[in-house]
Amino acid sequence: MIVNTNAIPKLAAKGMRLDGREMLEFRGPIEIETGITDTAEGSSKVRIGDTVVIAGVKLSLEKPYPDTPDQGGIMINAELTPMSSSEYETGPPRMKAIEISRVLDRTIREAKAIDFKKLCVVKNELAWFVAIDIVSINDGGNLFDAASMAVLAALNNTTLRKYDPETKAVDYKSKTDEKLPLTKSPLAVTVYKVGGNFLVDPSSEEEHCYQARLTVGSDEKQVISALQKGGEQPITIDDVSKMVDIALEKAAMLRKAYDASK
Repeated sequence: MIVNTNAIPKLAAKGMRLDGREMLEFRGPIEIETGITDTAEGSSKVRIGDTVVIAGVKLSLEKPYPDTPDQGGIMINAELTPMSSSEYETGPPRMKAIEISRVLDRTIREAKAIDFKKLCVVKNELAWFVAIDIVSINDGGNLFDAASMAVLAALNNTTLRKYDPETKAVDYKSKTDEKLPLTKSPLAVTVYKVGGNFLVDPSSEEEHCYQARLTVGSDEKQVISALQKGGEQPITIDDVSKMVDIALEKAAMLRKAYDASK
């Protein structure tokens, strides 16, 4: 379907959207599936409308960083595949993939959602490091929020592998019952300004028309751990306040959807 993107800001200015949704309404269904692969320590697939993202967690024993000798670590990588959108190409990560990775990294890391000290096996020698891969399957808009839900679901699905302290070897074919030491459930929600009004969960067409966006990472107590502004136009302090309030409200809604899927 060919969409006249000039109509989107005009409709948004009137508080309307092409697909008939309310401005602050997410697409349905929101579906969350975990344990989609046995080769990862944790995995998930999330669908928001026609946007589909998968996430996988791999654990490895590494030497801790010198400034945190008694802690593990986290790394996040996003891959936006050509099969998910004609806008993506193979090759090195593009700016959007890098931005998604960094925003979600801050959302989790600054929220202190993982007890990294509990990932330490031997101080100064060995600690578990958490590597999270995000892959887009279909980009129908709002990859930021879909990826955030996929990461949270995959982390909650993660269990540690068996470790032999004598040989210092990891048995990657056997999982334990020990879960990843999560302390919080941070989620990122992105609010877009289109036609002077705010909306959430944009379609891919709406994403091409926004004036500005603000991604807000927060935990279940509404403590903010990350903010990321995007778009060419500036936003006022009043805009920021309204966008943060919307993001916190929608994060609570998404968290309920996630809890209901368990």
